[in-house]
Amino acid sequence: MTMITVQPMGACMGAEIAGVDLSRPLEEEAVAQIREALHRHHVIVLRGQSPSLSAERFLAFAGRFGRPEPHVLDQFHHKLHPDILILSNVKKDGEPIGLADGGTYWHTDYSYLEVPARATVLYTIDVPKVGGDTLFADQEQAYADLPEAMKQRIEGLVTLNLYGNRDDLDPVSRTIAYPLTDEQKEKRSISVIRHPLVRRHPYTGRKALYAVSGTSFAIEGMPDDEALSLLRELAAHSTQPRYELRVSYGVGDIVAWDNASVLHSATLTDPQYPRTLWRITTKEAARP
Repeated sequence: MTMITVQPMGACMGAEIAGVDLSRPLEEEAVAQIREALHRHHVIVLRGQSPSLSAERFLAFAGRFGRPEPHVLDQFHHKLHPDILILSNVKKDGEPIGLADGGTYWHTDYSYLEVPARATVLYTIDVPKVGGDTLFADQEQAYADLPEAMKQRIEGLVTLNLYGNRDDLDPVSRTIAYPLTDEQKEKRSISVIRHPLVRRHPYTGRKALYAVSGTSFAIEGMPDDEALSLLRELAAHSTQPRYELRVSYGVGDIVAWDNASVLHSATLTDPQYPRTLWRITTKEAARP
């Protein structure tokens, strides 16, 4: 039997899990413990996995959190396994081998899709000498700490979401979501998507703010200026340092997070320091 330990990271959330070797199949009891740790701590880190972990073993682990959903930016898919998105600032023959500096603003993955993301899982291949951390913000605790008057005000509100970063629409900015081609837009039927502003976790039932930064650009039935003001107020509240966790990476590390419970943001990496990761994002069960 696999003996694993879960050690809280001493911040507002997050836990490191030891005793897991992902180069071998996991027993069901270990999988259940890992899932429970993800739901309890929102972000989990498995340090020092094999630096040559196969794509198949990485996919097998990520698949324990749900069905992988290939990212819309298909030019950066793993050549043999399109469920894996390559994140990298490395270029080969002058062309990028992966998506560089993706998501350098507070957001939650796939909030521009009707069925949102459950877990996102990263596997580190190359680590830069400087930078490359990921920031997380606890949206469950941020909601719990809101004044009762604000909770009543936002209960039942529905946000409108669209692929991109509402606070930076400059096409040459490094903090905008990577632009889609017309073919990609058509293939994925990218359109305006509705989500509850306060969302119950699909597995635990706990309430959290959802997508108050990033893709949400309006609130249904509310004047645009009032809606943006409210969304920005909630985003500023929910990304305060007291809700923040910073995760640094080593070679072979795996980090997974619960998209129903956190916002996250990549940090910019100097191109002179190579950085390459694999990413898989799984989706929640489809709505009935």
